[in-house]
Amino acid sequence: MRNDVRGGAHLRENRPKSRLLALGSAGALVTASLIAGVVSAPAAGAAGRPGQDRAAKGAEIAAARAAKAGVDWRDCPADWGLAKPIQCGWVSVPVDYTHPDGKQIKLAVDRVGSTGTPAERQGALVYNPGGPGGSGLRFPTRVTGKKPVWANVAKAYDFVGFDPRGVGHSAPISCADPQEFVRAPKADPVPDTEADKLAQRKLAREYADGCLDRTGRAVLQQMTTPNTARDLDVIRAALGERKLNYLGVSYGTYLGAVYGTLFPGHLRRMIVDSVTNPARDNIWYQANLDQDVAFESRWKDWEDWVAANDAAFHLGTTRAAVQDKWLQLRATAKKSPIGGVVGPAELISFFQSAPYYDSSWVPVATVFGKYVAGDTQALVDAVAPDMSDTAGNIASENSNAVYTAVECTDAKWPTSWRTWDRDNTRLNQDYPFMTWANAWMNLPCATWPVKQQNPVDVTTHKGLPRVLIVQSTRDAATPYAGAVELHKRLAGSRLITEKDAGSHGVTSLENPCINQRVDAYLIDGTLDGSDVTCAPHATPKP
Repeated sequence: MRNDVRGGAHLRENRPKSRLLALGSAGALVTASLIAGVVSAPAAGAAGRPGQDRAAKGAEIAAARAAKAGVDWRDCPADWGLAKPIQCGWVSVPVDYTHPDGKQIKLAVDRVGSTGTPAERQGALVYNPGGPGGSGLRFPTRVTGKKPVWANVAKAYDFVGFDPRGVGHSAPISCADPQEFVRAPKADPVPDTEADKLAQRKLAREYADGCLDRTGRAVLQQMTTPNTARDLDVIRAALGERKLNYLGVSYGTYLGAVYGTLFPGHLRRMIVDSVTNPARDNIWYQANLDQDVAFESRWKDWEDWVAANDAAFHLGTTRAAVQDKWLQLRATAKKSPIGGVVGPAELISFFQSAPYYDSSWVPVATVFGKYVAGDTQALVDAVAPDMSDTAGNIASENSNAVYTAVECTDAKWPTSWRTWDRDNTRLNQDYPFMTWANAWMNLPCATWPVKQQNPVDVTTHKGLPRVLIVQSTRDAATPYAGAVELHKRLAGSRLITEKDAGSHGVTSLENPCINQRVDAYLIDGTLDGSDVTCAPHATPKP
């Protein structure tokens, strides 16, 4: 399951990520002296791996070129939705870093300048929101939109976003026809029979084949986290930055961890927020199984909150009562899709946004309450795909294609259906909310048509600065254990724990205990003498 999905049509700020679509099942479910520094880029962790050595050298060459070329900043294209003073540009990178003189692609980047005085400016802060498959181009709008929690940091840094390779405006890839990809209703992801499983397996294999057919082997083979990390270093060089300041959320934390391993001497400051467990045996099969467990817990947190606010939503005064209403809704949609388009798969895609983000608690509960009170159309409007939104559907399909391509190519996945069936059947018994939907979304990796890689061994190498890690204890998409694991691997790092909270993506929430420490780190480079535990941010109010 993607680490950054926003479920539900009510969340429009970043439409390409508004729905998670999982195949046929889960539904509508980032100067001379500079060049010299680039050329001497460390290739930590590459020793003894000829391919990695060649890729490291290729990254040095690409970064040196980018440092010389810079970025030709201009007003953003009108249809990108990024108004002045945000500027856009392009950075060229090789498709294959082992052949840096081979085919190049252009990565879309944007920026807004720092708001402080020239003396206050500390360079660029580059952002990745996660995914894989998320676009970071809206990051500068945190400045133009005057987001209070970023006001101090904005005085010191240009805010820089980018579309990673394959995403959005950066040589986008595809695995399926977008209109067919979003079409609803899809099959219930929870199988009733072996025939249901066979049908889903067929869809997964067809999707994997579609990735090869529509994207091509040469590009698909290079859709990896290490290559995206190399792209990030080329962007750093193009920006004229000797060292990178980086903020990564969700999958963006894994991208940052890999970057820090490959380019430890090229980092100045790094914050990772809502952390993907970087252990090699966790990438990516086990990571998805762990998500299933965490989602069930956070789903229950939401149900408890809905029950405590029964006066607003009228869905029951206990968790059990709310769950019963959910199961009734699910059964109704399974028997006959609501409005002809909303089945169990579409419901899961919409409702999963509540365990993801506290900001979804009220909107999801409101739609749920309206349905129970007899307003079926409110549910259909919120959940059903908009077939007329061809641009949004293209973006949704592209985002899922990148997710699949990166996760499937990054690491070895089980190829035996018996393994998948055993593990997900077992998990579904106690954690039924997301297990099977998540399984089908990832099953293309079992028949992936290009060579799967070995994950980078994330660790501390000479030159790595002290990193700030921020994590809530009840995060569903990136369970807390991931932050603990990364903390162990990054020497000198500090961990801020938001206790008894679970919204995915902590640094943009209003919590002074966290906000002040983020400011202190990015502005002054200061960290606490020990790890810190913060009380949770405010619970949403109906």
